[in-house]
Amino acid sequence: MRKIIALCIMLCYFYTPHVQAEQSRVKNVILMIPDGFSTAYATNYRWYKGRNTVMDAFLVGMARTYSASSKVTDSAAAGTAMATGVKTTNGMISMSPDGKKLKTILEAAKEEKKATGLVVTATITHATPAVFAAHVPSRWKEEDIAPQMLQQQIDVLLGGGLAYFIPKKEGGESQTDLIDEAKKKGYTFVRNKHQLLAAQEEKVLGLFAEKDMAPELERDNTIEPSLAEMTSAALTKLSKHPQGFFLMVEGSQIDKAGHHHDAAWAMKDIEAFEDAVEKAIEFAKQDGETLVVVVGDHDTGGFSVGGYGKYEANPQLLHTVKKTGHSMMKEIERDENHAKEIIKHYTNISFSKKEVDAILRAEKEDIALNTAISKKLLLGWTSTVHTGVDVPVYAYGPGRELFRGLIQNTDVALHLAKLMGVSLQKT
Repeated sequence: MRKIIALCIMLCYFYTPHVQAEQSRVKNVILMIPDGFSTAYATNYRWYKGRNTVMDAFLVGMARTYSASSKVTDSAAAGTAMATGVKTTNGMISMSPDGKKLKTILEAAKEEKKATGLVVTATITHATPAVFAAHVPSRWKEEDIAPQMLQQQIDVLLGGGLAYFIPKKEGGESQTDLIDEAKKKGYTFVRNKHQLLAAQEEKVLGLFAEKDMAPELERDNTIEPSLAEMTSAALTKLSKHPQGFFLMVEGSQIDKAGHHHDAAWAMKDIEAFEDAVEKAIEFAKQDGETLVVVVGDHDTGGFSVGGYGKYEANPQLLHTVKKTGHSMMKEIERDENHAKEIIKHYTNISFSKKEVDAILRAEKEDIALNTAISKKLLLGWTSTVHTGVDVPVYAYGPGRELFRGLIQNTDVALHLAKLMGVSLQKT
């Protein structure tokens, strides 16, 4: 009997998720962050798309998002938690509340000779990418973040933010010519989709816009690559590295849409993010040694499925909206007498003269227009900043079981470090 009990104890030990995770050492990690994405965005997008999403099959849990200073986090504190395993004060980039530098998962991966990459549709120096590669007390110091990123010798850097790499004497925001410095460090510098796809070198700096890249709703009017194209390009280059890689991909524009209450912008950028997730999952399935984790950093805007006292919602009608509210208002500013007709042309939604006049009297006209469009479709908003709700977690590949259930955002970094066999402790 004692032998049977001992055998049972041994079997229980070896088949716990904890031990299985230890045995599932992963070579590559793709961390994908849909900025501002919560369950309301996921649900609205599912109705907008008309079927389940690529991510739905890999839903494993939820993550809490509060920061060290508030129940409602900002992107800097949320990103720091996911990059370092430590909660910090809103606004701080990979620094503790008392101002100490925190080691990031990207830095830990580099210590183990892994290749690294950051891919975003905001500025490459924005809060989320910055937390993996820089240490500053304020997220708004993007001109200080850019040189730190170059010093990290990250293999692939793709996004917007050219202005922070160009010297002030040439109209940029940098103290020095960081493009020239990047080339001296061995980077191939690319400015558009065609140059990115043609680049053969493994070390690439791609800056495709002065500041943020274009919303997906309007990207066809540019020569910028899509998020999926950038993700594929990064994977092609990083996968050549024998020690494996760490790649962070951010769908940055979902958050920006939420701040502006622009539901159509949000849905189209979730679609672009989903395309990138599909590329990552395809790679992981073929590779067999890659873990893909998808988790939002927070909710933006307090988006809802339904609202205004009615048991209905029509996110599927957002397909008729062809421009962001911001772009529509720019056009209306040039021809205010035809505001009603301009809105109808780009949304296929009718507004009365009284409704249009109220939009034009608003302090923030684009938010007023976007909120009015959402109201017509019975989609609600509660804030122009973030909210403190939990966010969904999706995972595919070896070690995914560690992300099951309700986790803290700090667990993202801690679990990834364990699975990759790297240390987040300062040496």
